[in-house]
Amino acid sequence: MVSLGLEDKVIVVTGGNRGIGKAIVNLLLDLGAKVAYTDIVISDDDGKALAVEADVTSLESMQAAAQMITEKLGPVYGVVANAGITRDNFFTKLTDADWDAVINVNLKGVKNTIQPFIEGMYEQNGGSIVAISSISGDRGNAGQANYAATKAAVIGIVKSLARECARYGVRANAIAPGFINTEMTQAIPDKVRDKITAEIPFRRFGEPQDIAWAVAYLLSPVASSYVSGEVLRVNGAHHT
Repeated sequence: MVSLGLEDKVIVVTGGNRGIGKAIVNLLLDLGAKVAYTDIVISDDDGKALAVEADVTSLESMQAAAQMITEKLGPVYGVVANAGITRDNFFTKLTDADWDAVINVNLKGVKNTIQPFIEGMYEQNGGSIVAISSISGDRGNAGQANYAATKAAVIGIVKSLARECARYGVRANAIAPGFINTEMTQAIPDKVRDKITAEIPFRRFGEPQDIAWAVAYLLSPVASSYVSGEVLRVNGAHHT
């Protein structure tokens, strides 16, 4: 039987309480990984994964989470920086508060997620970092200058880390999802949703599991051992 090689690997997922994050957590558990996830509030803990309340905007909070996870599960092999928010508005109406909130979670939060774990990965001489970017960071999107800026920056982070971490056997990649059926996209008005769907060659939004499988591929020491510094687009050919 072919395996992705994730059995008993300790993997951390931020924003794992719902949506794409929850789908990632559930798939990794099915693939035999030891999974810990963080979220600002844990509202649906079934006990299958280690749930840790932590705030990605605070390095101290993520350092404390890293210590707890390592003590309970062991050395961390994989980190999935998934936590993110939107505060959409046209650029002329974008407030400093909405700009700063998105920067703090989506960009600073990625730094705060990776830093507490990366030296341990170096010591193991192996590991995989996956950061969730977006189609908006890849091509831009009206009304999302703040969000798109952070998601483009995430791509810059993993491309830089890929070069920096290779000597330690650590890989870093990004995934740029298109429009995925989550609570975030369910808030899109029907007329706008219909317009977006008409632009997607598959004529539908993706599902959280589509992103979860892409994450599993990039985490796998078997399937993607020579893949680093890449952006995997999962968008139904919406942007190629």
